[in-house]
Amino acid sequence: MSVHILALVGSLRAGSHNRQLAEAAVKLAPEGAEVELFEGLAEVPFYNEDIDVEGSVPAAAVRLREAAGRADAFLLFSPEYNGTIPAVLKNAIDWLSRPYGAGAFSGKPVAVIGTAFGQFGGVWAQDEARKAVGIAGGTVLEDVKLSIPGSVTRFAETHPVDDAEVAAQLTEVVSRLHSRVGAADAA
Repeated sequence: MSVHILALVGSLRAGSHNRQLAEAAVKLAPEGAEVELFEGLAEVPFYNEDIDVEGSVPAAAVRLREAAGRADAFLLFSPEYNGTIPAVLKNAIDWLSRPYGAGAFSGKPVAVIGTAFGQFGGVWAQDEARKAVGIAGGTVLEDVKLSIPGSVTRFAETHPVDDAEVAAQLTEVVSRLHSRVGAADAA
């Protein structure tokens, strides 16, 4: 049985280093794991209970929920915007936290990683994302972390998949997330 991991990227920029990191995760997924990079977070409207009504949920939000429903685990990639989580990633978490008590994250393993220009690699934003997704019902893997500083210079001429150190660390993250799905199923 293959483990399906849904990757959500908190940056919409075409040249996003976090998107490149997610692309690397897709390529480096170990045998028995598939990482799907979700496309379309930019189209998901801001969460609003008035539009989260059966029969009128926006199509982009339905696609996000359907993709999340097929996932066995989640891998969130968060840059840091003004010291915190990007709005697009927080919005995805908000949509997937509903319906209350039965959202897509409920009981599923979640790892949060990323890269940022600053010297700490976006740890504040990643901590905020862990907090939000944990409150949303996800089983946050607090011991699975990867924060890569200096993204602008480190990945100026090298894609993360071609950076041996990053590729090894990313492979370890995906492997540990994959193994937690098996451990959760056995419990």
